[in-house]
Amino acid sequence: MWRVAGSSVLSEKPARQSMTLNFLADGGELGAMIRALDWSASPLGAPGDWSQALKTTVGMLLAAQAQIVLFWGHDFVALYNDAYAPGIGLNHPRALGRPAIENWGELWDDLQPLLAGVRQTGKTFAARDRPFYVERHGYGETSYWDVSYSAVPDDDGSVGGVLCIVSETTERVLGEARLRASEARYKELTATLEQRVTERTAERNLLATIVETTDGQIQALDLDYRWLAINSSCADAYQRIYGKRPKVGEKLHDFLVDRPEHLAAAAAIWERALGGEAFTDIDEFGDPRFDRRVYEMKFETLLAPDGRRIGAFLTGVDVTDRLEEQARLAQAEEALRQAMKMEAMGQLTGGVAHDFNNLLTPIVGLLDMLQRKGVGGEREHRLIAGASQAADRAKTLVQRLLAFARRQPLQAVPVNISQLVAEMGDLISSTTGPQIQVTVDTPAALPDAMADPNQIEMAILNLSVNARDAMPGGGTLRISAKAERIDLIHASRLEPGDYVCISVADSGVGMDEATLAHAIEPFFSTKGVGQGTGLGLSMVHGLASQLGGALTIRSAPGAGTTVELWLPVSRAMAGAAIDAPQPKLRPFTSGTVLLVDDEPLVRMSTAEMLSDLGYTVVEAASAEDALQRIDDGMRPTLLVTDHLMPGMSGIDLGLTLRARYPELQILIVSGYARSEGITPDLARLAKPFRSDELAASLANLSKAGR
Repeated sequence: MWRVAGSSVLSEKPARQSMTLNFLADGGELGAMIRALDWSASPLGAPGDWSQALKTTVGMLLAAQAQIVLFWGHDFVALYNDAYAPGIGLNHPRALGRPAIENWGELWDDLQPLLAGVRQTGKTFAARDRPFYVERHGYGETSYWDVSYSAVPDDDGSVGGVLCIVSETTERVLGEARLRASEARYKELTATLEQRVTERTAERNLLATIVETTDGQIQALDLDYRWLAINSSCADAYQRIYGKRPKVGEKLHDFLVDRPEHLAAAAAIWERALGGEAFTDIDEFGDPRFDRRVYEMKFETLLAPDGRRIGAFLTGVDVTDRLEEQARLAQAEEALRQAMKMEAMGQLTGGVAHDFNNLLTPIVGLLDMLQRKGVGGEREHRLIAGASQAADRAKTLVQRLLAFARRQPLQAVPVNISQLVAEMGDLISSTTGPQIQVTVDTPAALPDAMADPNQIEMAILNLSVNARDAMPGGGTLRISAKAERIDLIHASRLEPGDYVCISVADSGVGMDEATLAHAIEPFFSTKGVGQGTGLGLSMVHGLASQLGGALTIRSAPGAGTTVELWLPVSRAMAGAAIDAPQPKLRPFTSGTVLLVDDEPLVRMSTAEMLSDLGYTVVEAASAEDALQRIDDGMRPTLLVTDHLMPGMSGIDLGLTLRARYPELQILIVSGYARSEGITPDLARLAKPFRSDELAASLANLSKAGR
């Protein structure tokens, strides 16, 4: 049995609560605090009731390793991540979920105008080494920060809050100030020294300045793992990844005594260098609570003037950003290769389908003729019927190939998705069997989608069958629909706009990442040999793309699969006349037909059908041949022509003859099913076809002529 939304299966409150807090899943310690905090006294209210924009922003900042704080709403309520927490000292955790003025009071006169300016104008404020007076460790101090304050839009488009990405530069700024002061004092003390001493000192100062101000990280350790020297850039790097700075004379083991796993990794690499080995290494270091960075390090032996080995030193460069950019580039290249592969497969598939349609047309036509004429005895009738069924299966396979290649003929009309999905409930329940619990959730107020209803029904049925096969021991199948506006970057990669989403979710075995990467490729299947064509998902993917929508898949081993079919919302009203039964029409069976097709077998079977319908048939092997017959004086009442032919296409032939003879009736027959260049007033018939399908198309032409 299937049940509509509102049943106990769909209204379990704990499940919904869990889903509404999913944005906190990767939030670290602050994510756990947000879950546990009593929000009844906070201006923001419970996290489950936050706007989607706020949830998305908080989920992003909690997962980030940069220091980020978000000030939300008119009260500038503070929400921040693990990396930011140490920077506010004793104000953490009481600042979480509270208006900023309560915990940033000492600098509010300075901070409030910056936040208000960004909130009012929507413009980003950025500064380097900006001073702020803070009280975070029980006493006041001036700190320095690199800051970037940006406006964050709320769900309604207004500015909901201010996202602050910061990095404290106090140690560097104060270190540079001390260095400048020290240099000034040194100049005063050495002004009267001899020129030689001045020159030597200047040389040493120049070297020290270069070492101290370079972006490269330089440090030296003695044989007991004590720091002999370390420049500011290197100390800043330690501050960034461990939250503290090493000092000259301090042992590496004492510095990392509280992080034994990090000490083991650092000591192992320094052991090689202190043992006299010169080498270059790329490795990742850092406490995840602060930051993890990748460094390229060159180690050299440190020698005393008499040649004794007294330690080792390294020069390092932070290559994290470079490696991430390389990874992004590799990912983009892989996505491009995948897109090119799918496009090439689509072109190949479309071409193969075209050839199959041309091969099937005479087979289907001649089998149909044999059945209509009752050729042979009972045994022959069974054999012909079996061959006809096999041809129908081949025709269906070709249609799926065309769907994947986005070349199937579609009749896109406004479709009531709620009604369509709801009406399929009984059919899907009977298809999946009693072990599968089917639930259908179709809100009545959904807007109409622009789609082909027959193809959408087939797509839902295909997805449901796939879901059934993924639950051999039984399970739950949930089919739902919703309306959604896509404004920003979305998993479907659709353009911004209004869409209707049809979701088919199962509780089955799921797919791993490797399987998921190939799921929509034609003929790819996880089922056994003979248990499927591997065209179900590829057909739905092609259908969605051809309708201006998209297909998204979420799956994990043991967690089931959710497939979503996104369709653009229709701007027109759904018409009831589309589903009205059409009367059987018979064509006028008099007159001369000019039949044009470059495939002799297709031309032969079509000519036989037309003759059986009462027409006089004149055949032509090309558009040029047909025009020559017209120029020689032939005056047909009907033109039946293939679309894609060597030389002039059937479309061009039809338009040329219509310009000469407006009363000429024209039927375009196509095995490729592409609609480019076919004007709406030219009737089409897709290969392969039977005699009754040809008759119906000609009858419609006759009706239009009357």
